[in-house]
Amino acid sequence: MTEQQRTALVTGAGRGIGAEIARRLASDGFNIAAIDLDKAGLDALTSELTAAGHRAIGIVADISDEAAVEAAVARTADEVGPPVVVVNNAGIIRDNLLFKMAVSDWDLVMNVHLRGSFLVARAAQKHMVEAKWGRIINLSSTSALGNRGQANYSAAKAGLQGFTKTLSLELGPFGVTANAIAPGFIETEMTASTAARMGVSFEDFTAKAAAAIPVRRTGKPADIANAVSFFASENAGFVSGQVLYVAGGPKA
Repeated sequence: MTEQQRTALVTGAGRGIGAEIARRLASDGFNIAAIDLDKAGLDALTSELTAAGHRAIGIVADISDEAAVEAAVARTADEVGPPVVVVNNAGIIRDNLLFKMAVSDWDLVMNVHLRGSFLVARAAQKHMVEAKWGRIINLSSTSALGNRGQANYSAAKAGLQGFTKTLSLELGPFGVTANAIAPGFIETEMTASTAARMGVSFEDFTAKAAAAIPVRRTGKPADIANAVSFFASENAGFVSGQVLYVAGGPKA
């Protein structure tokens, strides 16, 4: 199986980091299955990719739903090829201090980040094992180190690191690697909404963040896509069970 024939499945690909990851993997030669709840975002992305000559489909699915995930992976295999690269990028935030956090906000964040990543990886791994080649790339966060007002998100993102390391142990003998990427401050709609919620301009918000980052700039979705591209490549075959902080410095 050549890299040009391989298929990558990217969750949360309707916008932001996920869409940029899908673009980069398509340019690397992968067929793309993009999953999101945002149909309009998926339609725009797949139209863009197919117009550029890539094979791509968009699948509207809730990744926390077991049946929906099984159906999405089966459709991917049927229409664009067995997904031997999985990027678990889909995520949400429901920030609040612990004493204000609703159980529903805890459960929702856990279901999307942890349950969703588990369901997608479990459904796709059989295709990787059969191919004797696979890449699972999970999106963690610098918030895994702890972040005020994000008990749910921080716990989920830390959990993904343990999940990744365990997958690397279980699936390594079958030619499958598993790695995690922990982004720092990345300019997305999610960080823009945080600035709006705080009542500050996005420009001021990013400038303050950049001042605290050693490389003195905030991240772009392409910075994360570049790291995904490496982990999905042949060149990363001896790298597994790792957490790469893409944050402009050694820590959050």
